[in-house]
Amino acid sequence: MAELFDLEGRVALVTGASGGLGSRFATTLARHGAPVVLAARRMEALQALAATIEARGGKALCVAMDVTDEASIDQVFAQAGAQFGPAQILVNNSGIAITSKLRDMRREQWQQVLDTNLNGAFMVAQRAARALREAGLGGSIINIASILALRVAMGLSAYAVSKAALRQLTRAMALEYARDGIRVNAIAPGYIETDINRDFFATAEGAAMQRRIPQRRLGLPEDLDGPLLLLASSASAYMTGATLVVDGGHVLSPP
Repeated sequence: MAELFDLEGRVALVTGASGGLGSRFATTLARHGAPVVLAARRMEALQALAATIEARGGKALCVAMDVTDEASIDQVFAQAGAQFGPAQILVNNSGIAITSKLRDMRREQWQQVLDTNLNGAFMVAQRAARALREAGLGGSIINIASILALRVAMGLSAYAVSKAALRQLTRAMALEYARDGIRVNAIAPGYIETDINRDFFATAEGAAMQRRIPQRRLGLPEDLDGPLLLLASSASAYMTGATLVVDGGHVLSPP
């Protein structure tokens, strides 16, 4: 069974790798044998992550990328391709959220969320698929969606819309790229505890939100390791267009 999840020699590119879930995705892929391209805007954080990966015997390359800038994306693929070769695993993880009620949201805020979460994911995935096709290789594109692709939350309308659209984009890409041997799937995490939200979930309001999760707990970053490795590896060779919901049953609960 271990061979199913072996990623030895398969280059992986992780966007938004400078912190949070992105850094966890990158270290998990590296631990299973993938040379990892770490892409984000914060180079200092990427370099610290790369040092950790290399200290454990992995391979990592740090690249500055702005997923809303097509020239930046092209430069990253050229640089990464020259050093490691085409990325056969892409984790489209870059994303932002702006909390605002619709009546107060400015157009530029709405556009900023969609440009990063949806348009950026589209451009990076399109460039990755093009490189794989030119090299005659198959691969796996993993879009990081959210349970807000399946339900909504007050004040996060732009984020929810962007993630719902990303889920449908995943299906559209899966259909178009299937004959090129490129699988496209998504992971929709629920509430995952990170350094960013830990203090909030320790409050009374955060505890009340946790009680609405059927498993009565927050997810941990390691709860996403299995779904990630499944979609990145040959274990999911006959899966494309799927969205794996990892949320402790949250989408099943009343709003």
